[in-house]
Amino acid sequence: MTSSPAIPLYFQASPHSPQPKLFILGCGYVGSTLAHHYQASAPADSSPHVTATTTTPGRLPEIEAIAHQALLLSIDDSEQLKAELQHQTHLVVSIGAKRGTPYAETYLKAAKALTQALEGNSSIQQVIYTSSYSVYGDCQSEWVNEETAIAPQSDNSKVLAETEQQLLALTTPHRSVCVLRLGGIHGPGRELGRIFSFAAGKTRPGDGSDASNWVHRDDIVGAIDFALAKGFNGIYNLVNSDPIASKKLLDWVCDRYDLAPITWDPSQTSQRPYNAKVSNQKLRDAGYKFLHRSVIED
Repeated sequence: MTSSPAIPLYFQASPHSPQPKLFILGCGYVGSTLAHHYQASAPADSSPHVTATTTTPGRLPEIEAIAHQALLLSIDDSEQLKAELQHQTHLVVSIGAKRGTPYAETYLKAAKALTQALEGNSSIQQVIYTSSYSVYGDCQSEWVNEETAIAPQSDNSKVLAETEQQLLALTTPHRSVCVLRLGGIHGPGRELGRIFSFAAGKTRPGDGSDASNWVHRDDIVGAIDFALAKGFNGIYNLVNSDPIASKKLLDWVCDRYDLAPITWDPSQTSQRPYNAKVSNQKLRDAGYKFLHRSVIED
């Protein structure tokens, strides 16, 4: 596998502007890479001062190594959030539900806490939230963009859509809110062979023609960085440029990673609650250059 291109650096202080202060709520797979990106890519006096949070005490040393400050913080603790956000300029919300935890217990609780925490806050200039393209629902493999009406079908997607709306409502004349609708995430530690190993040798319902959309971890970090630098407001799809049919993707994965072939049963209806070809044209028109055009290019 070829090495990943370096992530460019966009968001940094100019000679005549103060150093930005970035608060990463949720320092998991994406958040920790974002924090490390700033630590590794820019001089200390121009890169953002990064504060990153975790709900797991054992991860504090790991986060302290990649951020200026590591905090143990419950995502629904509005009082601690309010106190911490008074000193920040930018907020990235990159949270994920732990296995077995209902989405509402994570996403909607966090949105409610942030709504309370940002009431009266004058320091946060921008909020960025990583959502999911699953909110578009089943569009029969048709192309969709940010103007397409969403129609989430699963309970989880409905929660994500409601979370989007609650966070977008935090927009003020002095604060932008950007929602990035992500595709399936792959990258180091989340290689496709590992993601789909459970399906090897099995039969899946449908004919595999449904569209899937993916994005590399480094493009998520790069696009967040770009959105921070440009002060994005509103909704942007964050997927790579080539949606791919599930069958084509899984055939490639099984061949590439030497997995047992997957078969399809067209007599059964596909169980996927979302099926759309998602356009990233808005993000590319804004000037972002993707590091990975396709999920199977590497």
